[in-house]
Amino acid sequence: MNPLNQIRKHGQSIWLDLLDREIMDSGKLQALIDDDDLRGLTSNPSIFEKAISGSTDYDDDIAKLAKKEDDAAAIFFDLAIDDIKRAADIFKPVYDKTNGKDGFVSLEVSPHLARDTEGTIAQARNLWKRVDRKNVMIKIPGTKEGLPAIRKCLGEGININITLLFGLPRYREVTEAFMVGLEDRLKADKPIDEVASVASFFLSRIDVMVDPMLEKKGADKLKGKIAIASAKKAYKIYLEMISGDRFKKLETKGAQPQRVLWASTSTKDPSYSDVIYVETLIGKDTINTLPMETIDAFRDHGKVTDSLPQGMEHANSALEELNEKGIDINEITQNLEEEGIEKFSSAYDKLLESIDDQKQKKS
Repeated sequence: MNPLNQIRKHGQSIWLDLLDREIMDSGKLQALIDDDDLRGLTSNPSIFEKAISGSTDYDDDIAKLAKKEDDAAAIFFDLAIDDIKRAADIFKPVYDKTNGKDGFVSLEVSPHLARDTEGTIAQARNLWKRVDRKNVMIKIPGTKEGLPAIRKCLGEGININITLLFGLPRYREVTEAFMVGLEDRLKADKPIDEVASVASFFLSRIDVMVDPMLEKKGADKLKGKIAIASAKKAYKIYLEMISGDRFKKLETKGAQPQRVLWASTSTKDPSYSDVIYVETLIGKDTINTLPMETIDAFRDHGKVTDSLPQGMEHANSALEELNEKGIDINEITQNLEEEGIEKFSSAYDKLLESIDDQKQKKS
């Protein structure tokens, strides 16, 4: 049996970390849904930069849009919204079949708004209105400034995917913003049964930053284990949230849990298994969003077990030993947040430059 199909038996959904026109035009996206039980899709500035800069698929549309729109950012969002709408329509049967649990497609606000609460709220509202699909999520970074935006948007009934989430303390704050947002909505006598949210916990980048530190400290046995330990701890926080009286009260009004989504799951260190961040993190009511190469690898040789709930004591001890070695995981995750904003902003700026270049070629 296809290992990707087996994952569903353990309660996990696989989403694709990729969007471009070729995958939709070729029918490959539909084939992934039909054959591999793909349940959703995420996009980000880096994905769109590769899609638009790395092909000629968008050139004609850029030329047409440039005749009426001078701003490269406005042109980008026109292009992105068209792709997101189309992908959402492809996933609509999944959304319907799962009663609104899966079948989502995500579109991110500008990464330059990561420290701008009001700007984030305004753009999230605008994108949500323009996309006009129930099975779309607007991605908001899980920064300090993003937290009130997450609360506000959820309170307004906007589906939110919290992105660039690295640290456990911040994840606790995200769960709080989620519940308060739904509580705000109930106080306004608005329904919460169709409001969806996921919390995207970025993994492999943690090991990329921590592993060299461990090597210097002579703690090689912890290499490749800290991201997974953090994920297991995050899942424990999630389980505590959904079993608590506060969420149970929301659940009686139709609230869906804010599932944890594992992101940044491609293996960066070639000495590790190419499916390490899949095999070790399979568990009920979670999502793993995978790039195409990881989907192909897992289909070929992935092993499926209910691995996420296992080894919690080892996760605790790994993080304790990390602290004993003088490595502050909270400082590291804060640095990763800053680095993530910078990387996404750089990809976004490169994308806008590419659009400007295309405009000039066609003018």
